[in-house]
Amino acid sequence: MKKNIAIIMGGYSSEVEISLKSGNVVHNSLSKERFNTYRIHILKEKWVYVDGDNQEHPVNRGDFSIEVNNESVVFDCVFNAIHGTPGEDGLMQAYFELLGIPQTSCDYYQSALTFNKRDFLSTLKPYGIKSATSYYINQGDQINTEEITAKVGLPCFVKANKAGSSFGISKVYEKNDLKPAIERAYKEDDEVIIESFLDGIEVSVGVITYKGKTKVLPITEIVSENDFFDYEAKYQGKSQEITPARLSPEQEKNVVETAKYAYEVIKMKGYSRSEFIFIGDEPYMLEMNTTPGLTNESILPQQAKIAGISMSELFESAIEEALVKNK
Repeated sequence: MKKNIAIIMGGYSSEVEISLKSGNVVHNSLSKERFNTYRIHILKEKWVYVDGDNQEHPVNRGDFSIEVNNESVVFDCVFNAIHGTPGEDGLMQAYFELLGIPQTSCDYYQSALTFNKRDFLSTLKPYGIKSATSYYINQGDQINTEEITAKVGLPCFVKANKAGSSFGISKVYEKNDLKPAIERAYKEDDEVIIESFLDGIEVSVGVITYKGKTKVLPITEIVSENDFFDYEAKYQGKSQEITPARLSPEQEKNVVETAKYAYEVIKMKGYSRSEFIFIGDEPYMLEMNTTPGLTNESILPQQAKIAGISMSELFESAIEEALVKNK
């Protein structure tokens, strides 16, 4: 009997359009012989099922069911394709856990932890996983540019603490540019992390649960045409994404071990894509994304393809893992 799969997409953040694109790719890739797939738009103003004729059907938030042709449809599993809140920060994961509905991404705690860059990197430090020198500031705090630059130096990166797709991020070269950069970051989040500039090779490492085991995918080297791997570089072709990355054997060994260790230390499941910068042979963790882009152009599917995993295999494996875990 075919399983009913809800593919949630959209979200409440600046990443909504990217998420809708990812969700549609998942919808088109899943086997129609094995699954009944339903595109569920989770938006600030509405939760709706969008059918093949683009007609909208409201979602019952009490039990996450929908009504189609006067019949109630309940779901065997939810495929999470929401980037940003509420799909990547633990809110949807907690909601589905309360309802007892299996879902493909990590659990609510891991999602909330990794979405908060400051807390995530602090959690990994006792395990020997390195990261940039950082300075924290919250909206309403006094901005002490002398104190900031004394700790992290210049240039530095100013980032919204809980945001993705490089929204709210600036590379700052001059002390006078710190305040405008912080104000820009506050448009995405009321918490900011300011990090020292790490000058080295940048890589993206996909780690997933695949057929019951933790699997590290081929590594991607990021070469941005812009000053850093910003929104244009990620989504508008202003970068080279080289897979497999041009690393020494020592660098490859170190980053594979570190990415897998971080995944297992925090008890991750599902998809993850972690970003690192090398200082010599040592990888420094920047962040971990738990709902990475899933379009044909996105890094994780590119890595899976090189590993011999098709889009349908990648997505269907996530559903199978969620169903097994629920049992």
